[in-house]
Amino acid sequence: MPLLTIHHKTEYRYNRPVAFGEHRIMLRPRDGHDLRVLDSRLEISPEPMSLRWIHDVFGNSVAIASFDERADHLTFDWHVTVEHNPVDEFALTADDAAYFYPFVYDDEEFADLVQYITPQYADPDGEIGEWARGFLDEEAPTPTFKILSGMTHAIGEQFRYRKRHEPGTQHPLDTLQSGTGTCRDYALFMIEALRQFGIAARFVSGYIFVPEDIAERHVGGGSTHAWVQVYLPSAGWIEFDPTNGIVGTRDLIRVAVARDPRQAIPLHGVYIGSEDAFDEMEVNIKVVSDDQDSDEEMDAEVP
Repeated sequence: MPLLTIHHKTEYRYNRPVAFGEHRIMLRPRDGHDLRVLDSRLEISPEPMSLRWIHDVFGNSVAIASFDERADHLTFDWHVTVEHNPVDEFALTADDAAYFYPFVYDDEEFADLVQYITPQYADPDGEIGEWARGFLDEEAPTPTFKILSGMTHAIGEQFRYRKRHEPGTQHPLDTLQSGTGTCRDYALFMIEALRQFGIAARFVSGYIFVPEDIAERHVGGGSTHAWVQVYLPSAGWIEFDPTNGIVGTRDLIRVAVARDPRQAIPLHGVYIGSEDAFDEMEVNIKVVSDDQDSDEEMDAEVP
């Protein structure tokens, strides 16, 4: 079975010792039929007073660390090995309820999907909706896969990818109007475009494995990555990565799913001290396969 090992190290440095508030760590991949965690190790320095694991409202694994000592640094060093079995690229048949758009969700499923169907960000002039309607055939119905695949590839082709040092995700309208964004921005924009159609979509945070032979075509390596899941009747949740034009789970290691990117922050916490006490943050992420001797390690910004 394909094995991938992830090393994710985040280090905060301070000019003087500070105290630390609670930190939430969302780095453990989500187990499933296509992904299984074989081994994991989380090392934190200074050692926390307590470390407990919970499942959040979406079922993501979250570690919560509490501290009782001051220090001039805080390091989270995460190692995990997973068995990754990407599913074949999905294909709908004419017998599937969602083969053509528009389609209707089952009443029992709709109650659980409504939070993923409802747009979350304002589009007062209908710009996102107008962009999305460009993927519909002039005469309905339109094959659903044509819409999903079209959006996935169009975002990567029409927009310019750029890393951004500032935390957070920009408003989908900013992504559309500026024509630029990070993988998190791309994912949120596609989610909101799909919600304009009443198609259930949610945010995924995780990692991307970049094989050496296609490194020039993939972006987002060396940092946390983000993409989209879409729910279709009979097909379930399907992955779409608009940054790299990937359909399905190939090279994607799922960590967290959420309604909004703000609910899937990999590492979040506070320190207690003066604002000028903070010096710098350094993030290093490396994803390697079991048959890959080494991989380029890159400093990463949260995308």
